[in-house]
Amino acid sequence: MLKGLDPVLGPALLATLRSMGHGDEIALVDGNYPGEEHARRLVRADGHTVDRVLDAVLSILPIDHAVEEAIFRAVVPGNPALPDPVHRRMIEICRRWEPGRPVVPLAPDLFYARVRAAHTVVQTSEPALYGNIVLRKGVIG
Repeated sequence: MLKGLDPVLGPALLATLRSMGHGDEIALVDGNYPGEEHARRLVRADGHTVDRVLDAVLSILPIDHAVEEAIFRAVVPGNPALPDPVHRRMIEICRRWEPGRPVVPLAPDLFYARVRAAHTVVQTSEPALYGNIVLRKGVIG
């Protein structure tokens, strides 16, 4: 245990967040997501929901302010404009840590492509379908 760090941030996830550079992206995905297949690097966060991991990650990860859009979420196919409860929870967490930053909904093909290109995929135990989000790392000035 370390002072001031959320215990959800285990050694592998902390090392990953530290090794990422400006502009690198990290995907936090639900328990049903094909993480092993889509990940360049996979970190397991078993036993935790996506919103719990998102809150912990955003407590230390700077989001990129050099671009207009740096936070992206999955959508429910057939109804992309309507966020599911898991999406509303993720949006609220993002508003708390990154006020004024949009959480951009992406169609499945665009979202999957973004996850495949991400620096790392973090596989959670989130039971909600489409409970997936991508964060673009920024800098600390």
